[in-house]
Amino acid sequence: MRLFDKRTPLQKEWEKLEVQEQRFLQKRSEKRENILNQKLEEKIPPKLQETLDTAFAKAFALIFEKGTRVIEKTYQRAKLEQDYQVRQYTADVKQNSKSLRSFSKKARDTGTKNLLLSGVAGIGMGVLGIGLPDIPVFTGMILKNIYETALQYGYSYETREEKYFILLLIRGAVSYGDTLCEIDGKVNEFIRNGMLPEEYQDKEQIEQTAGSLSKELLYMKFLQGIPVVGAVGGAYDAVYMKRITEYAELKYRHRYLAGRKKAENKLLF
Repeated sequence: MRLFDKRTPLQKEWEKLEVQEQRFLQKRSEKRENILNQKLEEKIPPKLQETLDTAFAKAFALIFEKGTRVIEKTYQRAKLEQDYQVRQYTADVKQNSKSLRSFSKKARDTGTKNLLLSGVAGIGMGVLGIGLPDIPVFTGMILKNIYETALQYGYSYETREEKYFILLLIRGAVSYGDTLCEIDGKVNEFIRNGMLPEEYQDKEQIEQTAGSLSKELLYMKFLQGIPVVGAVGGAYDAVYMKRITEYAELKYRHRYLAGRKKAENKLLF
């Protein structure tokens, strides 16, 4: 406990966030293969990785082009935007830790709800032996969760810039070690300047994210395609959804708090 602590509520929340971000990176400093993956390795069809890469890439491209409006039918966007405005006004007036924490609380509540939906859907598909056809559903659930998290913090998701940010979040969440640190650096750079990298290509970013997801989910999607026992593979949808949710919430909170810090600094000068 600090006596005569002169840190502002914003500074306290920022320092807490930095600790949580560092903890996320440390937990994923290296990948540990589980026993189930090792046993399944010999049984994986040679072209399954390529098939998964293509399936995820098509799912992202299709949803970004035509599916966002469909996803928006699963939640009340206008209400989420209004709720954000209320929380933002409260935070501006009260300027205390509780009002700042209300953003992350709402985002976590949303994440928990979507996590349950993802788990139920994945297990159901697995029991029926549906693996690859589950990919558009799983991808849609990922984006639904991130879209709602974005709205909780006052951000949109339609522009090229926001899609780039979202794809980075997904890719970072399923990466490890140096790759994760590199992607995390790109996420933070975007938060600072809000600009796309030079020579940025939407298709290339989608393919990179699809490749990262398919590589991580390869064994589980194979297992999910086997009736009944596929429920085990389907349950992993929720495991990876949880990881993506955690990372997305951290980085949207980082973005929001960084924006408040920037606004405060402008008032001082």
